[in-house]
Amino acid sequence: MIVSPAFAGKRYAVLGLARSGLATVRTLVASGAHVTAWDSDEAKRNIFLPELVSGRGTAGEAGGGGAGAAHLPLHHPSDGPPPRAKLGEELVYADPMEIDLAGFDGIVVSPGVPLNTHPIAARAKAAGVPVIGDIELFAQARASLPAHRVVAITGTNGKSTTTALIHHILETAGVPTMMGGNIGLPILGQEPLEAGGVYVLELSSFQIDLTFTLDADVAVLTNITPDHLDRYDGFEAYAASKMRLFEMQSDPHATVIGSECDWRDALVRARRGSAFIFDEMNTLVGGILADDCEWPALKGPHNIMNAENAIVSCDLLGVDHESIKRGLRTYPGLPHRMQRVAEIDGVLYVNDSKATNATSTAPALGAYPRIHWILGGRRKTDDLDACKPFYGHVVAAYTIGEAAELFETILLESGIYARNVGTLNAAVKAAALIARPGETVLLSPACASYDQFRDYEARGDAFRAAVAMLGSEA
Repeated sequence: MIVSPAFAGKRYAVLGLARSGLATVRTLVASGAHVTAWDSDEAKRNIFLPELVSGRGTAGEAGGGGAGAAHLPLHHPSDGPPPRAKLGEELVYADPMEIDLAGFDGIVVSPGVPLNTHPIAARAKAAGVPVIGDIELFAQARASLPAHRVVAITGTNGKSTTTALIHHILETAGVPTMMGGNIGLPILGQEPLEAGGVYVLELSSFQIDLTFTLDADVAVLTNITPDHLDRYDGFEAYAASKMRLFEMQSDPHATVIGSECDWRDALVRARRGSAFIFDEMNTLVGGILADDCEWPALKGPHNIMNAENAIVSCDLLGVDHESIKRGLRTYPGLPHRMQRVAEIDGVLYVNDSKATNATSTAPALGAYPRIHWILGGRRKTDDLDACKPFYGHVVAAYTIGEAAELFETILLESGIYARNVGTLNAAVKAAALIARPGETVLLSPACASYDQFRDYEARGDAFRAAVAMLGSEA
């Protein structure tokens, strides 16, 4: 767990006690902060107090030297561990909607809390208290951590693959590294890296909205397309949220933008014209792409762009080019992103649950020639226009969740055989009855999961379980 003197003696309210909330409470209490914790779920409020704060302690000694030279300066720590917290004295349960917030140093909320509609935003503003997230707390703790650098990746699509790929290449090169943010374990709940390490953070727009002081050594923009418009006042507001990551950077820190991303001018404005931007393939990237493109887990043109961003980022971090090539070859891919689940009777089953909008679904549709497409959930837009270039690959479609009726109508009007089957289990069974050897049953929902599942991971796991049942019945 990350523990920092930056929080000692301060007062925080933590709203939401899921994974990141629990990690936040543990970090703050262990750092000597006074914490008021709350969750609308009574079961989470009844967590046994010693269990909630277990494992806290001092930051300990800074780690030894890390591997890998660097083109960019390290972020150096200050000295001294934080004071230890006293069990039970620094943590109370109370709803921040019902207490006096005056004197608090921050209200820490989950990125899932919709600040455009949740009343905590107005209450905090009236009390003059900032609403922040765990990434902002990490940013404030950086001065007390062993010397390190941070790579932050944002964008609408491709950020998870780019994040995981950068992390894998760094590991391949022997550089101490940790992956967190919108992927993996909560960043505050992990042990700090030794000196020379690199934190690799995937950041959603929601997380950036709650962050104010993260000065990333390397910041990456994959792309921006319409998404999360229920949380923002139009596409421009959503894009502006992404741009804040780059506005927080200082010189000589670097900004990386993909060759196919058309947001160069906006990034230049965000960095006040001083960004170090890669907006087209340079000699390094072109040489690596031409030299070795046998990357089993990086299929399709969208993954070439992800690889480009990762190559440039790792080069900026001082990774040698042979390690970059080796990392590209050995990258295993992400669960729930074009993940091969099984082949049953000649039919391939692919889990692409991470595709939560039409733009991220389109590459998966383009990757297979004959597809039985499972889609639907809580839609983010009222169309599937980004998928149209690949409609010719779709043999049949099976729609589920809140968007089932609308998507069935859209696809039928486009001449695609489509059925509203309602649930994921029903869709897998229906597709398995029709699919023939050589075809692919693809879960690529183009929707969020929250209507029927906890998150996209739970949806992907449900797909895997449904396919496993087919195998057991075969």
